[in-house]
Amino acid sequence: MTRGRSEEAQKKRLLTSVCIVSVFLVFLYVYFGSKNAGESALEYGSRSLRKLGTSYLGGDEDSDLGGKHDESSIKFGLDDGEDGYTPKSFPVCDDRHSELIPCLDRNLIYQTRMKLDLSLMEHYERHCPVPERRYNCLIPPPAGYKVPIKWPKSRDEVWKANIPHTHLASEKSDQNWMVVKGDKINFPGGGTHFHYGADKYIASMANMLNFSNDNLNNDGHLRTVFDVGCGVASFGGYLLSSDIITMSLAPNDVHQNQIQFALERGIPASLGVLGTKRLPYPSRSFELAHCSRCRIDWLQRDGILLLELDRVLRPGGYFAYSSPEAYAQDEENLRIWKKMSALVERMCWRIAVKRNQTVIWQKPLTNDCYLERQPGTQPPLCPSENDPDAVWGVQMETCITPYSDHDHRTGGSGLAPWPARLTTPSPRLADFGYSDEMFEKDTEVWRRRVDSYWNLLSPKVSSDTVRNVMDMKANFGSFAAALKDKSVWVMNVVPEDGPNTLKIVYDRGLIGTVHNWCEAFSTYPRTYDLLHAWTVFSDIEKKGCSGEDLLLEIDRILRPTGFVIIRDKQPVIEFVKKYLPALHWETIASPESTSEPGQEGDEIVLVIQKKQWLTSESVRDTE
Repeated sequence: MTRGRSEEAQKKRLLTSVCIVSVFLVFLYVYFGSKNAGESALEYGSRSLRKLGTSYLGGDEDSDLGGKHDESSIKFGLDDGEDGYTPKSFPVCDDRHSELIPCLDRNLIYQTRMKLDLSLMEHYERHCPVPERRYNCLIPPPAGYKVPIKWPKSRDEVWKANIPHTHLASEKSDQNWMVVKGDKINFPGGGTHFHYGADKYIASMANMLNFSNDNLNNDGHLRTVFDVGCGVASFGGYLLSSDIITMSLAPNDVHQNQIQFALERGIPASLGVLGTKRLPYPSRSFELAHCSRCRIDWLQRDGILLLELDRVLRPGGYFAYSSPEAYAQDEENLRIWKKMSALVERMCWRIAVKRNQTVIWQKPLTNDCYLERQPGTQPPLCPSENDPDAVWGVQMETCITPYSDHDHRTGGSGLAPWPARLTTPSPRLADFGYSDEMFEKDTEVWRRRVDSYWNLLSPKVSSDTVRNVMDMKANFGSFAAALKDKSVWVMNVVPEDGPNTLKIVYDRGLIGTVHNWCEAFSTYPRTYDLLHAWTVFSDIEKKGCSGEDLLLEIDRILRPTGFVIIRDKQPVIEFVKKYLPALHWETIASPESTSEPGQEGDEIVLVIQKKQWLTSESVRDTE
């Protein structure tokens, strides 16, 4: 009996010891394991700032904005008038994040275990981090970063240090996309289907369509182009000399930095994909859509992607398709060509011309063909309640977008040729109840304002200083219209929750997109020379979004030495000025020194320039 009790006591002591040791080992694993994981992973959120961020040279690392903030820092002092907390410096993100695009970051997808359909390209669509998982730190430039080469020279060469990725040069060496030469990357103008230059390819396309002088602009009637799967955007870059502006679109896929190269070159471009959501452009935006070996399966899901192209094409618009399916004679390509031909025929497209490796289809001018189709023909027409201009987060649909009764009767877009189109009131103004007089007044007001802006910038800006411009709240696009004689292009951004005036922007022969400034924009860091923010801060304040987040986003997409023009209320201006030292921005023109003609209400103008800076690690690498 004694021996039995002793053995039982020993077993209890042994079991207790094992439990204690196990608990201790679990504690060590959790503590050190989570610590190591935090150091090695590309983590999101304020808690990772101390791991990922470093201070500026001479900055204060303790100025961490990852925690809670005074309410006034978000409300811009509009409610309580208190100063709130102002940082001495923002933390700097780890150098690994020098190309961070928060809403197109696959690390976020992996970490949050999003269940996405890869076959539908959902992983290339926007997926934004929730506020508590955002990086509250500044994006550093890569080692050796230089002020970008100026336009038009930049069309053909960029600094290798600014985008230190050369794999595309070897991968596409037989197609003349890009060539590495010393400290620069050169762009000979080639593409997958135009190895001998985009200029010759464009002239050939114009010749196919019998346009005068082999000029694709067709005497100003072809102005806006959509290039899907654009590569490094040489097609769009070479169209600029013909007074044609192109929205070049590609995802951040296996070719990764192609859009970054395009923007570094000074060519209009945007990150995006034909996946499950509508493109962020209104109906009837483009005269021509283009796909040169873009590797898109146009037959998938009953032709839904081709129907999305149809939605954004104008009446009588063209789709130029250069791909083996258009010319190759093997069994598989012939099968695809036969099915694609049948689909576009049911969509009422006709072949305008087919030559060599390219076919160009044309969309009808009216609804006549749609109405003559046999009952039950697929794809069907979209129902009348389907708004073809609703695009923010809207799912694509497998249906044809018919024209309104007015557009059907007029048989076309009714737009003036370029450049008269820029200042001619759009027929679609009536959709908003706006008059021609309102349009003309808006155009004149912004002409005066832009003249004033340029006077304020004149000590710092010469004819080639600024190339990539963004109007963060474009309305009719009159800010961009006033820049017509400058050597710039403008990305016109229209709020997702306001009047969708983006169709007026496109009708003027300009380009743009819809966006919500409570989220990050779909572009690489350091891609714009000038940002214009007209009441954008006041707008997001009404939504309860963070002004600090917007300042960090502006800094992310602004090139070093680039400019920001903020036009807003006095409390907003004071809020922004508090953060200038932390952001390493400096005032070029302050409200006190600004006497702008035509200034309305209580709006004040503040002009800022971003300084060029390097992290201590970047300086060390450069040396």
